[in-house]
Amino acid sequence: MTPPTKAYVGAKIHDGVTLFETHALVVSVDGVSILPETDLPDACEVTRLDDGLIAPGFVDLQVNGGGGVMFNDAPSVETLRRIASAHAAVGTTAFLPTLITDTPEQTRAAFEAVEAAIREGVDGIVGLHLEGPHLSVARKGAHDPSLIRPMEDADLAMLFDASNRLPNLMVTVAPENTSLDQIAAMAEAGILVSLGHTDADYATCHAAFDAGARFVTHLFNAMSQLTSRAPGLVGATLDREEVFAGLIADGIHVDPATIRVALAAKPRSDRIFLVTDAMAVAGSSSDRFTLNGREVIRRDHRLTLVDGTLAGADLSMPRAVSVMSGAVGESLSQSIARATSTPAALLRGVDGLGRIGRDTRVVNYFRDLSRFDTSDRILLEIPS
Repeated sequence: MTPPTKAYVGAKIHDGVTLFETHALVVSVDGVSILPETDLPDACEVTRLDDGLIAPGFVDLQVNGGGGVMFNDAPSVETLRRIASAHAAVGTTAFLPTLITDTPEQTRAAFEAVEAAIREGVDGIVGLHLEGPHLSVARKGAHDPSLIRPMEDADLAMLFDASNRLPNLMVTVAPENTSLDQIAAMAEAGILVSLGHTDADYATCHAAFDAGARFVTHLFNAMSQLTSRAPGLVGATLDREEVFAGLIADGIHVDPATIRVALAAKPRSDRIFLVTDAMAVAGSSSDRFTLNGREVIRRDHRLTLVDGTLAGADLSMPRAVSVMSGAVGESLSQSIARATSTPAALLRGVDGLGRIGRDTRVVNYFRDLSRFDTSDRILLEIPS
């Protein structure tokens, strides 16, 4: 017996690119589609939603932890399951687990864990992000300076091997501890090379972009700033049309006014995407955790070391969208794209991710756009 066609009406619908009103999300044996409410198929079952928003699952390219655990503490499939569950609860259906600066042994363990998680079908894992250890001590942020070091041939060989085994590998490096030849070799191997935690000057950053770096990690944070005579990495990022940049839009890491200036300055502002930089407390009630043996305290959506240094973010993707469409003042449609189709387009092997289309299986439904902190999931039961 053919399952009935179902239609969800009454909510705004964002397909990852465009925001639709007075449209319906239609689920049939042919898949998922978005149709005007006036064009619904005959005899479909209609579920009326009380306003709100339907949107694709969020895509987050920088997730350090969640559910009370950090990936660094125990790089294992079980840790990844726990992190994935915590972020799925607030609408993130695809992410890059992120290993913060650590030892070569922990890095290898992270490769093995992510590869095993993908093999075992852990929902949401689409690769790995290595944030360090080849960074600048001068811009270390919360990274352990004793573990920061130059990239060596053995490191590069390990990255090449991981890139061949994983669908996506992003690596955050600083030019101070990574040569242009190494950046070029990584880019040639298909690694997503991102500049971050660097004090490099404007010209050096441009040279790294010319060599193959195409991304910047958490724009404005832990990097050389834009000043009157020294544009730094911030200036180089805003000056290069092709460069993508992650942004922690929590209203703490970057002031909303600064975000507005960046959007206005960058030739392609659609190349700025949202990340959470989420830590262990995501999806938990915990008010503290440890990072490389140092205590991190959670207070008023702020995570800091004892000395006040910001240590990741206490941020969900829905709240990041809320900050962008609220305090920053851009359109809700553009803000959602920054959390869905824009980061998804940077990944390999993820057809349809970050969009609503024929093969969509899960979407987010947000009942209350004024809060936007809690998602109620609509599980679409699509016949195979």
